[in-house]
Amino acid sequence: MATGAACYYHPAAGRGSPSSLSPGLGSSQSKVFFISSGGRSSSRWWMRRRRGEGKASCGSINSSSRARARPALFSPAMEWQECSTEIEVDVPCSVAYQCYSERETIPQWMPFISTVKVLEDKPELSRWTLKYAILGRDVEFSWLARNMTPTKNQKIHWRSLEGLPNRGAVRFFPKSSSSCRVQLTVAYEVPEILTPVASALKPFLEGLLFNGLERFVAFAKERYSKSLQS
Repeated sequence: MATGAACYYHPAAGRGSPSSLSPGLGSSQSKVFFISSGGRSSSRWWMRRRRGEGKASCGSINSSSRARARPALFSPAMEWQECSTEIEVDVPCSVAYQCYSERETIPQWMPFISTVKVLEDKPELSRWTLKYAILGRDVEFSWLARNMTPTKNQKIHWRSLEGLPNRGAVRFFPKSSSSCRVQLTVAYEVPEILTPVASALKPFLEGLLFNGLERFVAFAKERYSKSLQS
């Protein structure tokens, strides 16, 4: 992996099915894999945990050294940031809501989202991949998200279950019978690789989110125009 790239993946034991990023790992195990970034070498830290054991094992490393080895990414003291942006769309709330509900189309208009895959057996769950150059650093993250119970034509919200910790909501406010305001809010745990640029991260990502919403406007208006013609 190139300098400046990092991947974080940590499925929670007993929650959902294991990620395809970890083949061969059964539901009774969890795996954490960390790759640090920068410099001439990279360090790797991993942990396996089996159900029924009172504590995790990490080879021959004792408990005190294991505590020191745990990367800061998993610390509850890690910084969280919240980004928010909004835009007006010349389509009814119901149309904007429906377009945003189609999660697998989001990469078509959100610049930093590479893939979204809805699980066939659990449609409330979806796997996301992010790949982007952020403030001079090439980053890649993935996570499993659960869509919470939505409010039709008003609110879509989610939270991650594993992978990059994040949560967010999209709210739809009617302005007229044929237009609405879309507000997008995303909160995330600042990854360790981006900690040095955390102060610049929020305005940068809010700009990316707004660019995504601008493309969403075009996407929704095209969808609405086709529906009127049919």
